[in-house]
Amino acid sequence: MSLDLSAALPLILLGLALLVVAVWLLTRRNRKAKVVEDGSAPALARDVLDEGAEKARRNQALIDAAPAAVKVMAEPVPVPMPMPAPTPAPAAADDLTRIKGVGPKLVTLLGELGITSYAQIAAWSDADVERIDAQLGRFKGRITRDQWIEQAKLLAAGDEVAFTDKFGRNG
Repeated sequence: MSLDLSAALPLILLGLALLVVAVWLLTRRNRKAKVVEDGSAPALARDVLDEGAEKARRNQALIDAAPAAVKVMAEPVPVPMPMPAPTPAPAAADDLTRIKGVGPKLVTLLGELGITSYAQIAAWSDADVERIDAQLGRFKGRITRDQWIEQAKLLAAGDEVAFTDKFGRNG
């Protein structure tokens, strides 16, 4: 057996060498970018646009366009008015972060809309939810998904036990 192996060893090594060369050729052939030297410029200093390719129209239009902040509007855009509070706001604002799904950014955003108490949120109608939800930007959908109205009703009533049983502790 050892004689057969020693006789076949050169053939095995030759086969492995051919396999390595074949794999190298295949990987070299499948490379996406090929740098071709034509002597006109250093390989990395040339630009595709120098060779006559057309510029991307969309990108050029974006480059040539005036900045968005400078554009003049033809008609005034109506600005949504803040919601009037259905119930009088308490002297001190409630801690709206106790409502699951409301963090500091949403508290600020709600404050800008005039919403500072649990009672205000608890009194929202479907139309109020739709209108306010449209003004929440990337937080859109949280009112319904996180059940803000139900949470606010429990917190406005001071029912800490029912709130904790249903929604857990927050904070």
